Amino acid sequence: MLKLEKAKELIAQTTTQPHLILHAKNVMVAMGGLAEHFGEDKEHWMAVGYLHDYDYEQYPEEHLDHTAEPLKAAGVTDEEIRAILSHGYTLRNDVEPLTNMEKSLFTVDELTGIIQAAARMRPAGITDMEISSFMKKFKDKKFAAKCNRDLIKQGCEMLGMEVRDVASICIGAMKQYADELEIGVKE
Repeated sequence: MLKLEKAKELIAQTTTQPHLILHAKNVMVAMGGLAEHFGEDKEHWMAVGYLHDYDYEQYPEEHLDHTAEPLKAAGVTDEEIRAILSHGYTLRNDVEPLTNMEKSLFTVDELTGIIQAAARMRPAGITDMEISSFMKKFKDKKFAAKCNRDLIKQGCEMLGMEVRDVASICIGAMKQYADELEIGVKE
């Protein structure tokens, strides 16, 4: 089973850009929150979340095409690789998210971008963010316009949950890591 320390070692081999590492951390934390919600192994889900963009910096136009073989060689399981590949469903491949882990990763990859952007707009960052404030930003298609809201909604439907409920879980988890995610109180 993939552990967080191993995921960090692997991502360090392929990813150096600070914004991509920050994105990996955001997804990692959100996955931890959803693992707790579903009663799953938090560290395992966090590790998969952290590793999800393994080949993105090196192959942005061929994202996920260069993921499976090197991760398999590094000892990542087929189940974990499939979860990582499934976050590219309909965009990069046809690996449909089937498990709660896969559906969660598919959803939070884009969702955390909007949460991060909304938190950066606030003096207290994410620390005092309420779900109602986030939902206003979510409904404003011009805000964090590059984040695919239709994909987020699709992922939430797969999970059988409302966007506000998934976002609430992610925000709660991200509050615990506010400083590490660079969305704490501004000084």
